[in-house]
Amino acid sequence: MEHYQPMIEKVWAAPFDAPALQQEGLTRVLDEVIDALDAGRLRVAVYQGGVWQVQEWLKKALLMNIRLQENRPLTYPCPGYDKIPSKFEGWDDARFKEARLRVVPGALVRKGTYVAPGCVLMPSFINFGSYVGEETMIDIGADVGSCAQIGQRCHVSAGVVIGGVVEPLQAAPVILEDHVFVGAQSAIVEGVLVQEGAVIGMGVKLGASTPIFDRASGEISYGVVPPRSVVVPGALPTQGGVNLYCAVIIKQVDAKTREKTAINDLLRP
Repeated sequence: MEHYQPMIEKVWAAPFDAPALQQEGLTRVLDEVIDALDAGRLRVAVYQGGVWQVQEWLKKALLMNIRLQENRPLTYPCPGYDKIPSKFEGWDDARFKEARLRVVPGALVRKGTYVAPGCVLMPSFINFGSYVGEETMIDIGADVGSCAQIGQRCHVSAGVVIGGVVEPLQAAPVILEDHVFVGAQSAIVEGVLVQEGAVIGMGVKLGASTPIFDRASGEISYGVVPPRSVVVPGALPTQGGVNLYCAVIIKQVDAKTREKTAINDLLRP
């Protein structure tokens, strides 16, 4: 699919003319790109050379697709009127069994999102361009924003907000690596990277400018939660006697923590 990138970049840089673009076959190209995102053949962010690389041209493709599409009546999982259909529109019993998914009524996943085998989706919302790895659970009331990248065997708990990133275009997506647990009512936004095996406690709010205080070392960092860290809400003293909100790394994940945050295999498809 990367051979479509030059066309996407060229169209993005030129004045928008919907009829001309449709005649040039852009609609077909965008359909193929979105189908590839939906099937997991493409990802908005890929891990290469030890770092996460964001593929901006795919975000441009998603935005142009919205611009070219018309609103239309939708029926699944509930009546609506939108430009982007549900990922599961038209799926039958055989298709769900082949995908090995458990989708509880009320789970809304937009077309262009990859959901890997073994995932459990409680009533929640996952926006387009996102990637959800194998055997991950998206719990009740969770909101996964556009282009978010979630690894395998993660647990995104009830009421969690994972920020979207289609706009601004240059922003990096939120990334949860494998085996990450995010506690209820937490929010992770603005391209924060949560590395493998980390545990984010209930009610933690993380953005690009949120101080992350390591209690053991006394160091403060931003934007990246180190592997296997246990993070809880906290506060740092500042001048004037006002405490500034922060996230605190209180320890590394141990057997007791992992036991508390383990996913119950009985819930699997």
